[in-house]
Amino acid sequence: MTSHTHPRTAPMSGKVMCQAMWARDGRKLAEFYATALGTKVTQAFPNEEGDEVAFAFHMNGTMHLFYTSPSFTAPNWPEQELPFHMDLVFDDVRAAEKQLLEMGATKPGHQPGGKHWTVLLDPSDQPFCIHSAH
Repeated sequence: MTSHTHPRTAPMSGKVMCQAMWARDGRKLAEFYATALGTKVTQAFPNEEGDEVAFAFHMNGTMHLFYTSPSFTAPNWPEQELPFHMDLVFDDVRAAEKQLLEMGATKPGHQPGGKHWTVLLDPSDQPFCIHSAH
């Protein structure tokens, strides 16, 4: 068995510059999350043919980027594990849930968070969680 030891160095101090998600409609997903977070989509990026395929907004120094992928398939949650999901915090989580559902989210029957969080599916059918800020 080989040991992979590294010399002691200063702690790393990396920061998240960008988080990216894929969906069949990147613009729709970007607009959903931008609205949920109280901002607007501010950038669109073209592919080699000039078609806009990625959409972004910035919050607290981090870019949130949403790509359009015609072959995207949402995970079959909870049967399949999630490679990634977001947790959003709201002062009034009940009002936020109502508004998110009006914006196109859905609420699955499987709710593993009990009173701690609520799982919703975004418009691309990917799970995300909402929590109370309190």
